[in-house]
Amino acid sequence: MRVFDTVADYVAEKGKEIGVSDWVTIDQDRVNLFADATGDHQWIHIDPERTKKELGMGTIAHGYLTLSLLPYLMGQISGVKSATRGINYGSNSVRFTNMVPVGSRVRCRVTLKDASPKAGGTQIINEVTMEIEGNDRPAMVAETISLIFE
Repeated sequence: MRVFDTVADYVAEKGKEIGVSDWVTIDQDRVNLFADATGDHQWIHIDPERTKKELGMGTIAHGYLTLSLLPYLMGQISGVKSATRGINYGSNSVRFTNMVPVGSRVRCRVTLKDASPKAGGTQIINEVTMEIEGNDRPAMVAETISLIFE
């Protein structure tokens, strides 16, 4: 994990890769818990037998499950010592570019795209790529917006 002393130190990395998270396994239990939490019980996510029979493959993670992992995975990549709080402000774009098969591992790669003053803090725009181990095409590419306050 990279730890920056101040927001200015983080902002100085504009245009550069900040880092890469650890791998996390997407298992069926995680997918089922997400389905229960969101009410999204689409069979392609929760019914391995039907998915195998009808599509000839295993179940896949919800796209929004991969998106929901961003705070956890990005928290492994960097931090700012002087920050008193940070909030998720939104996303400029999110694209689910590949399926995440249950049993696979994913990780995030973060590049600081832009930073500017906003609302008494600093608005951070990161390009985040959710990689799938052993696959050249990522699961997701997002441009996330955060606010960091000192």
